[in-house]
Amino acid sequence: MATKNKPVTINGVTIQPGERRVIELPIGKLYTHIDVNIPLQVICGKTSGPTLFISAAIHGDELNGIEIARRLLTTSALKRLRGTLIVIPVVNIFGIIQHSRYLPDRRDLNRSFPGSTRGSLAARLAHIFLQEVVQQCDYGIDLHTGAIHRSNLPQIRANLDDTETKELADAFSVPVLLNANLRDGSLRQAAAEHGVKVLLYEAGEALRFDELSIRAGVRGILSVMRKLAMLPAAKKQTKRQEPFVARSSSWERAPQSGILRSLTALGSRVKAGDVLGVISDPSDLFDPTEYPVIAQYGGLVIGRSNIPLVNEGDALFHIARFEDIKEAAASVEFFQAGADNSPNPIFDDQMLT
Repeated sequence: MATKNKPVTINGVTIQPGERRVIELPIGKLYTHIDVNIPLQVICGKTSGPTLFISAAIHGDELNGIEIARRLLTTSALKRLRGTLIVIPVVNIFGIIQHSRYLPDRRDLNRSFPGSTRGSLAARLAHIFLQEVVQQCDYGIDLHTGAIHRSNLPQIRANLDDTETKELADAFSVPVLLNANLRDGSLRQAAAEHGVKVLLYEAGEALRFDELSIRAGVRGILSVMRKLAMLPAAKKQTKRQEPFVARSSSWERAPQSGILRSLTALGSRVKAGDVLGVISDPSDLFDPTEYPVIAQYGGLVIGRSNIPLVNEGDALFHIARFEDIKEAAASVEFFQAGADNSPNPIFDDQMLT
């Protein structure tokens, strides 16, 4: 028998069961003395269930998550919500104003948790966000993209050695799961210390919208919410490919400075010894010296640089290792088929209702 949900209070504002409210969370002022707030939306379901936060733009130049949050909040499925959903479309409000990954003091917010009341601007923002939002939740999904000029294949990074976290990662329905250690100062680490299980969704490129990544993100969140029984089961069971877990990954780096001609697409299956790209010397156009970028081991390309201008040592191709590379590659192909305009069960709009 369903029980009544509990109210939730953020920044002194209490949202009762059945209410939906937008709250401005104050985090400081600009040097022009203009107040800076983090806008967030709280949907408190009438019946009890888990509390889940969805956060985006912890890095201010990572925009896909903002659009994922917008689309999520417009879905009719949320009318039947059990438990509480807290959506924060922009955490690093300072960074997004400047189109920057960082805070104005060049600190990385995702290396500043748990923060403090008397530390740097990043530490203070981290502290407020952790206290007011994260600690009130049972679960979280943190939305990210690749860095500037880098694209990531849609993937979930999480502690896959934890059984429940692995089940939620599976439910997100992206082709690649990366078993990622907790990093000091990260939101995921701080949340784990408070018993909050967090999935990190990586997809697309900084300062760009990527439609496939956005659509997959919305549907992934809804799938996780159904797994948590926060939403009723979908009317139509969609065909899905089992994700594959990568236990290790590394970047292939530029052996020389120059101009890169990439020969390998995101999501490609590669073998050890494959030529991933070629770097040429732009100073000698008539008899150029070329330097191949060689794969040191087999796997899937889950991230790559998009800018042709490279310096020696630059990270160019991110390769994840799998026990069964053929099956993993097939899973990626199945997922990418959802990018076209033909009807595809991965992107069935019935998922949104």
